[in-house]
Amino acid sequence: MMASGRNPLEAARQLVEREPHNPFAWIMLAETALDAGDAVAGEAAVQRALALSPGHPEALARLGRAQWMQRRFDEAARSLRAAAAAAPSHAGIALWLGHVLEDTGEAEAAAEAYARAHALAPLHPQLAAYRLAWQRKLCDWSDLDALSAQVRAAVHAGTAAVEPFAFLSEDGGPEEQLRCARLRAEPLARSIVPFPPGPTAASEAPVRLGLLSNGFGAHPTGLLTVAMLESLRTVPGVETHLFALNPDDGSSVRARLQVAARQWHDVGGLAHARVASRIRAAGIEVLVDLRGWGGGGMPEVMAMRPAPVQVNWLAYPGTSGASWIDYVIADRFVLPDALAPHFSEQVLRLPRCFQPSDTHRPLPPPPPREACDLPPRGVVFCCFNNSYKLNPRSVGRALAVLQRVPGSVLWLLSGPGRADERLRAFAATRGVAPERLVFMRKQPHPDYLARLRHADLFLDTHPYNAHTTASDALWAGCPVLTCPGDTFAARVAGSLNHHLGLSSLNTADDAAFIESAVELGNAPERLAALKASLGERRRTSGLFDMPGFAADFGVAVRWMAHRHRQGLPPTAHDFG
Repeated sequence: MMASGRNPLEAARQLVEREPHNPFAWIMLAETALDAGDAVAGEAAVQRALALSPGHPEALARLGRAQWMQRRFDEAARSLRAAAAAAPSHAGIALWLGHVLEDTGEAEAAAEAYARAHALAPLHPQLAAYRLAWQRKLCDWSDLDALSAQVRAAVHAGTAAVEPFAFLSEDGGPEEQLRCARLRAEPLARSIVPFPPGPTAASEAPVRLGLLSNGFGAHPTGLLTVAMLESLRTVPGVETHLFALNPDDGSSVRARLQVAARQWHDVGGLAHARVASRIRAAGIEVLVDLRGWGGGGMPEVMAMRPAPVQVNWLAYPGTSGASWIDYVIADRFVLPDALAPHFSEQVLRLPRCFQPSDTHRPLPPPPPREACDLPPRGVVFCCFNNSYKLNPRSVGRALAVLQRVPGSVLWLLSGPGRADERLRAFAATRGVAPERLVFMRKQPHPDYLARLRHADLFLDTHPYNAHTTASDALWAGCPVLTCPGDTFAARVAGSLNHHLGLSSLNTADDAAFIESAVELGNAPERLAALKASLGERRRTSGLFDMPGFAADFGVAVRWMAHRHRQGLPPTAHDFG
């Protein structure tokens, strides 16, 4: 079992042994158990605290956190609301209440909780970062520049470890993203002692490949990887183990993933050390983190070094900044040479786009346009990115396109809370009739793909591109117009176009983006020819060749394992 040098969990246990009637001692034990990922032990300790001091706000806050970790969201909200009522000036409790209200679907109340936390501690950049990230999801762009400036200044100064995933939506460069990730990773590296090295596999033994994720199901990660993993099962020399942090969602994707794996491991709800021990016990040689800083993952597990070779791939589109990650898997477009110095990992480039795709997903016929709230005629521009990727720049250029393409509409994914209302109000300020923005509620994936067939052109966002949504659009026959930027997250849609042979859809700047969209929108014959070309390239290019992708991926996995078995350090390599 691994712990920090001071072993805070053991220290907390000793404290309650010395002072069993001290509620704060039990609160500290609960806190350390929760930090270790053990929600059950944390809840048991906090119940002892509440028995000694009923209604103690710090105890109620930890109870809410333990319930939240066990996905008992309504109970967690009640506990944290009680804690906030008892301690209205406690910024940390307001922050945790915001986290929980996100998951109960109380979007606007979550925003109020984050705003209250920041108002209680306005100089605290981490609170500003949480408020900023949630306002982006709600398309509430008030104070956006000031909040972003506060967060970016703290990252630049190294005074706060903000969440790297949320930071991808800021207009920072790759060097800022690396600094942000390192600020988040370094405290973990200091506090967690890794496992000692395990035995080295024989030179000719199959490579035991592990993938750790909370997205093994009807989730973007599952949707992107399932067909490739099905093909990888037939690749010689690689045995795939999937370690699922998320419960079974009953989806067909989950069932396919379970069949694709050589061995399936349910590790959801386990403490960090137990997950790491399961990975070590399975003899995993190459371990891929399919979540990274994306939320819901377990960087603590990766920091324990359960595998000798550890990899950042797919779900977190940036550098981990972590000493425990050896490689990042990319391609030459998404991570060019100029970007490599801003990655802490050694860069492995596949000869194809780094992002796989489910080539077995069905494409049902679309429902009638009126059933989708679309007008009977006119060009349908779309952007089905999550609402946090929308911003004044991206929405503003899409509205500029609408102004110059008569009868067109912009089709968007409906956001949380009053996000749709705010977007329509923003359209009105730009002289676009609000009803020209059409919103689609979240649909089962086959229904969503069917509706996508009505879309004529996908208008991408910046600085955080469409990733899974771009793949979905291309699969459904909708071209993706993008403007590649300087960071990994800003180059994914461009990589898809590049490997599809449609680089003409990768524009140089906003002006070119708008002109390209307007020209296509006003030339139905050109748009039809583009969609026909996309249909042909979808069949013939390597972008959707998952057996080929699996073969390339297997080469990379065996190459990493071979270097380790030879006692060689990680190094960058192009497989193209």
